Amino acid sequence: MKLLDGKVVIVTGGGRGIGRGICLSMGAAGAKVVVNDIGTSSSGEGQDKRPAQTVVDEIKSAGGQAVASYDSITSWNNAHRIVETAMDVFGRVDSVVNNAGILRDVIFHKMSESDFDDVLAVHLKGSFNVSRAAAVRFRAQQSGSMLHMTSTSGLIGNFGQANYGAAKLGIVGLSKCISLDMRRFNVRSNCIAPAAATRMTDTIPDDQVVRKAKIALQSPEKIAPLVVALASDAAADITGQVFFVRRNEVFLMSQSRPVRQMQTSDGWTPETIVERVFPAFKPSYYGPDVTLDVFPWDPT
Repeated sequence: MKLLDGKVVIVTGGGRGIGRGICLSMGAAGAKVVVNDIGTSSSGEGQDKRPAQTVVDEIKSAGGQAVASYDSITSWNNAHRIVETAMDVFGRVDSVVNNAGILRDVIFHKMSESDFDDVLAVHLKGSFNVSRAAAVRFRAQQSGSMLHMTSTSGLIGNFGQANYGAAKLGIVGLSKCISLDMRRFNVRSNCIAPAAATRMTDTIPDDQVVRKAKIALQSPEKIAPLVVALASDAAADITGQVFFVRRNEVFLMSQSRPVRQMQTSDGWTPETIVERVFPAFKPSYYGPDVTLDVFPWDPT
């Protein structure tokens, strides 16, 4: 028996890169897969049905079951239509993988309103739309799994990605709260920060030589095993967590908790905070880190 036999999975952005690897692995693990992808460029322009249909054909040729979906996750109604595709074709839905995304990298003081809004619309609002559509079905059947793609750009930080980082850290908050709200219905919600070479990493500037070299070592197919495992019943007790995957490495990431504390019975004034709190807290402040500062070794 395969790990996901009988399961129906929706994967957004399933036509290329990480999403394609997830879809193929889901199919190989026995799942019936809804491959959702509108076929845009990495920055969100244009549409093309071929990527999603190609992945569907690959799953079917390997003996699996799959159907293509071309609805945009940025629309509430379309997100519900994606879930209804799973219900109409396969009769149920067991897992949602919110993988679709775009990039509009630009230094913050040059970022336009549309650069910011469009990235949040796909990543954060899109993850909400599809998860919310699936939640009704999950509650009715008293089970379900949501997996959302976050990023170290949000968890740690990165240059030129204020829009992307804000969306990706917002997804962590979304997932955490979903895990609390839906736990009574046996529905779990987790995040994965993937590191892999895809169309989106092609936008990394050529002068970031070290970063580009490390990314080039990381196959998008390496993300799929954790996604499949978390979608399975073997992960029934795992919820509200954040993982990072890089090549053959799997990390459990920390979540925000108090680091230092000070109190005074007299109450604080701006002056006493400057005199006492700031110097005491200074050794515990986080630096202006990017991902390579936290993960400086080569992917293994």
